[in-house]
This record gives sequence, C-alpha cells and structure tokens, in this order.
Amino acid sequence: MAIPRKNKSKVVGKKHSKLHVKMNDTVYVRTGKDRGAQGKVLEVDPVRQRATVEGINIMKKHRKESQSGSGGGITDIPAPIHLSNLAVVCPHCKARTSPTKKLVERTKEGKTKRYHVRQCKKCGEQLDQG
Repeated sequence: MAIPRKNKSKVVGKKHSKLHVKMNDTVYVRTGKDRGAQGKVLEVDPVRQRATVEGINIMKKHRKESQSGSGGGITDIPAPIHLSNLAVVCPHCKARTSPTKKLVERTKEGKTKRYHVRQCKKCGEQLDQG
C-alpha cells in the first residue's frame, strides 16, 4: 500500500508568528532581481511567510482562451516574495525601517482599551491607523 506524500507547496500544521509586513504597506525589496524597488503589498500569506507586492517579481502566465470569449495569451502577474527580503518604508520619514511595537491606551465612555500599534524605529510615528 502506497503512503501518500505531503504537498510541499502548502505547509500543514505550522504555526505562524506575527508579521512585520501588512497589506497596503509600502515595502522596499532588499535582495533579488528587483533589489532597490518599492511597491505596495497586495497580499500576505502568514503560513508560507510570503507577500505579493505590486510590480515586483513579475512572472509570465500562459493562459488558454476560454469559451466565454476572454482572450488567451501571455499575461504578467506578480509572484510572492519572501518576507525576509522586504523592509517596510515609513510613510512619514520615507526611511526603510524595522517596525517596533508601542502600547497605546484609548479611553472611550469610561472604558480603557489597550492595544499595540507598529511604530517607526527612526522617527517614532505610528505605521498603523488607529
């Protein structure tokens, strides 16, 4: 009897940690063929530790023409890139930074709510809206 193999493209049962990159962040590419480029994060996969960035790591996709009439051909799509190759760009000081966490307290109607926000290491401004 054959033993089924695990699909290597998906990591099964792996816990993921908090990520330093979120959707709609502007990031700088540290290494690879697109080194030095900046782009907006479209999608983040916490299990595989990868993010899809607009205009970065473009690959060709060959599509077959469908019956509904949409034309086939070769299209360009952004492929995911590993999070270790990305650095967050602060929207305030425009510097590449590694975000730190800051505890914020907000009082509303007599109740105090405490939560963490990401903060720029260089200028101290918040990266998250909140």
